[in-house]
Amino acid sequence: MLSLLFMSKKKNRTLEETVLLIQQGDRQLLNQLIDSYKPFIAKTVSSVCRRYIYESDDEFSIGLIAFNEAIEKYSPDRGNSLLSFSEVIIKRRVIDYIRKQTKNQHISIDITNPLQEEESPGSVIVNELSLDEFNKKNDEELRKDEIIHFQKVLTDFDLSFSDLVEHSPKHADARKSAILTAKMLVANEELRQMLWEKKRLPIKQLEKMVSVSRKTIERNRKYIIAVALILSSDYVYMKDYIKGVLDI
Repeated sequence: MLSLLFMSKKKNRTLEETVLLIQQGDRQLLNQLIDSYKPFIAKTVSSVCRRYIYESDDEFSIGLIAFNEAIEKYSPDRGNSLLSFSEVIIKRRVIDYIRKQTKNQHISIDITNPLQEEESPGSVIVNELSLDEFNKKNDEELRKDEIIHFQKVLTDFDLSFSDLVEHSPKHADARKSAILTAKMLVANEELRQMLWEKKRLPIKQLEKMVSVSRKTIERNRKYIIAVALILSSDYVYMKDYIKGVLDI
């Protein structure tokens, strides 16, 4: 409700435009934005902790810091909205915090008093699942969130996962070459902006920068676009996959 009120006062300014003003140094606007989006932060943190989150909770403080971090790091070039970008950052930071807490709590119980029954928020989770199971479950949820978000981004480029399966290079060397081409594209700010704005691969400009032929670039166009989108966004798990391909 507060976020709607905040935006209604700035009818001609989008949320992303507000963030750009904050990045230019408007601290008062930053405080107003964070205050108005506390319900969003609490809801996002709650989805990770699987319980209602109060503003007095440590996890909520982690969420506030993460939201501020998202505001500082946000760039329209990523192709994400601020909220989708900040949701990923908040979840990641809260999970990191819980992992540290549960690990410390697990060690404390084992060493100092194996029979102690007092439960902290972290030990509750340890009692429900082993630490490894908890980490695995949250990794799976974050990976699923990435895939869902990436699927939406692909739609903007008139692409789908079935397209990527069909047009992915069949040989390891060809995949490496396509990925390296995508990395060169992303490293060039002008070409990266062209990709996001025009929703197509700047083949003419790109062929001057790489050692592969125009025909090869065109043949792997969809795969190169997909990899470039991953590399220029905040996709942790998909980037790990790409690193794995390059390490083949």
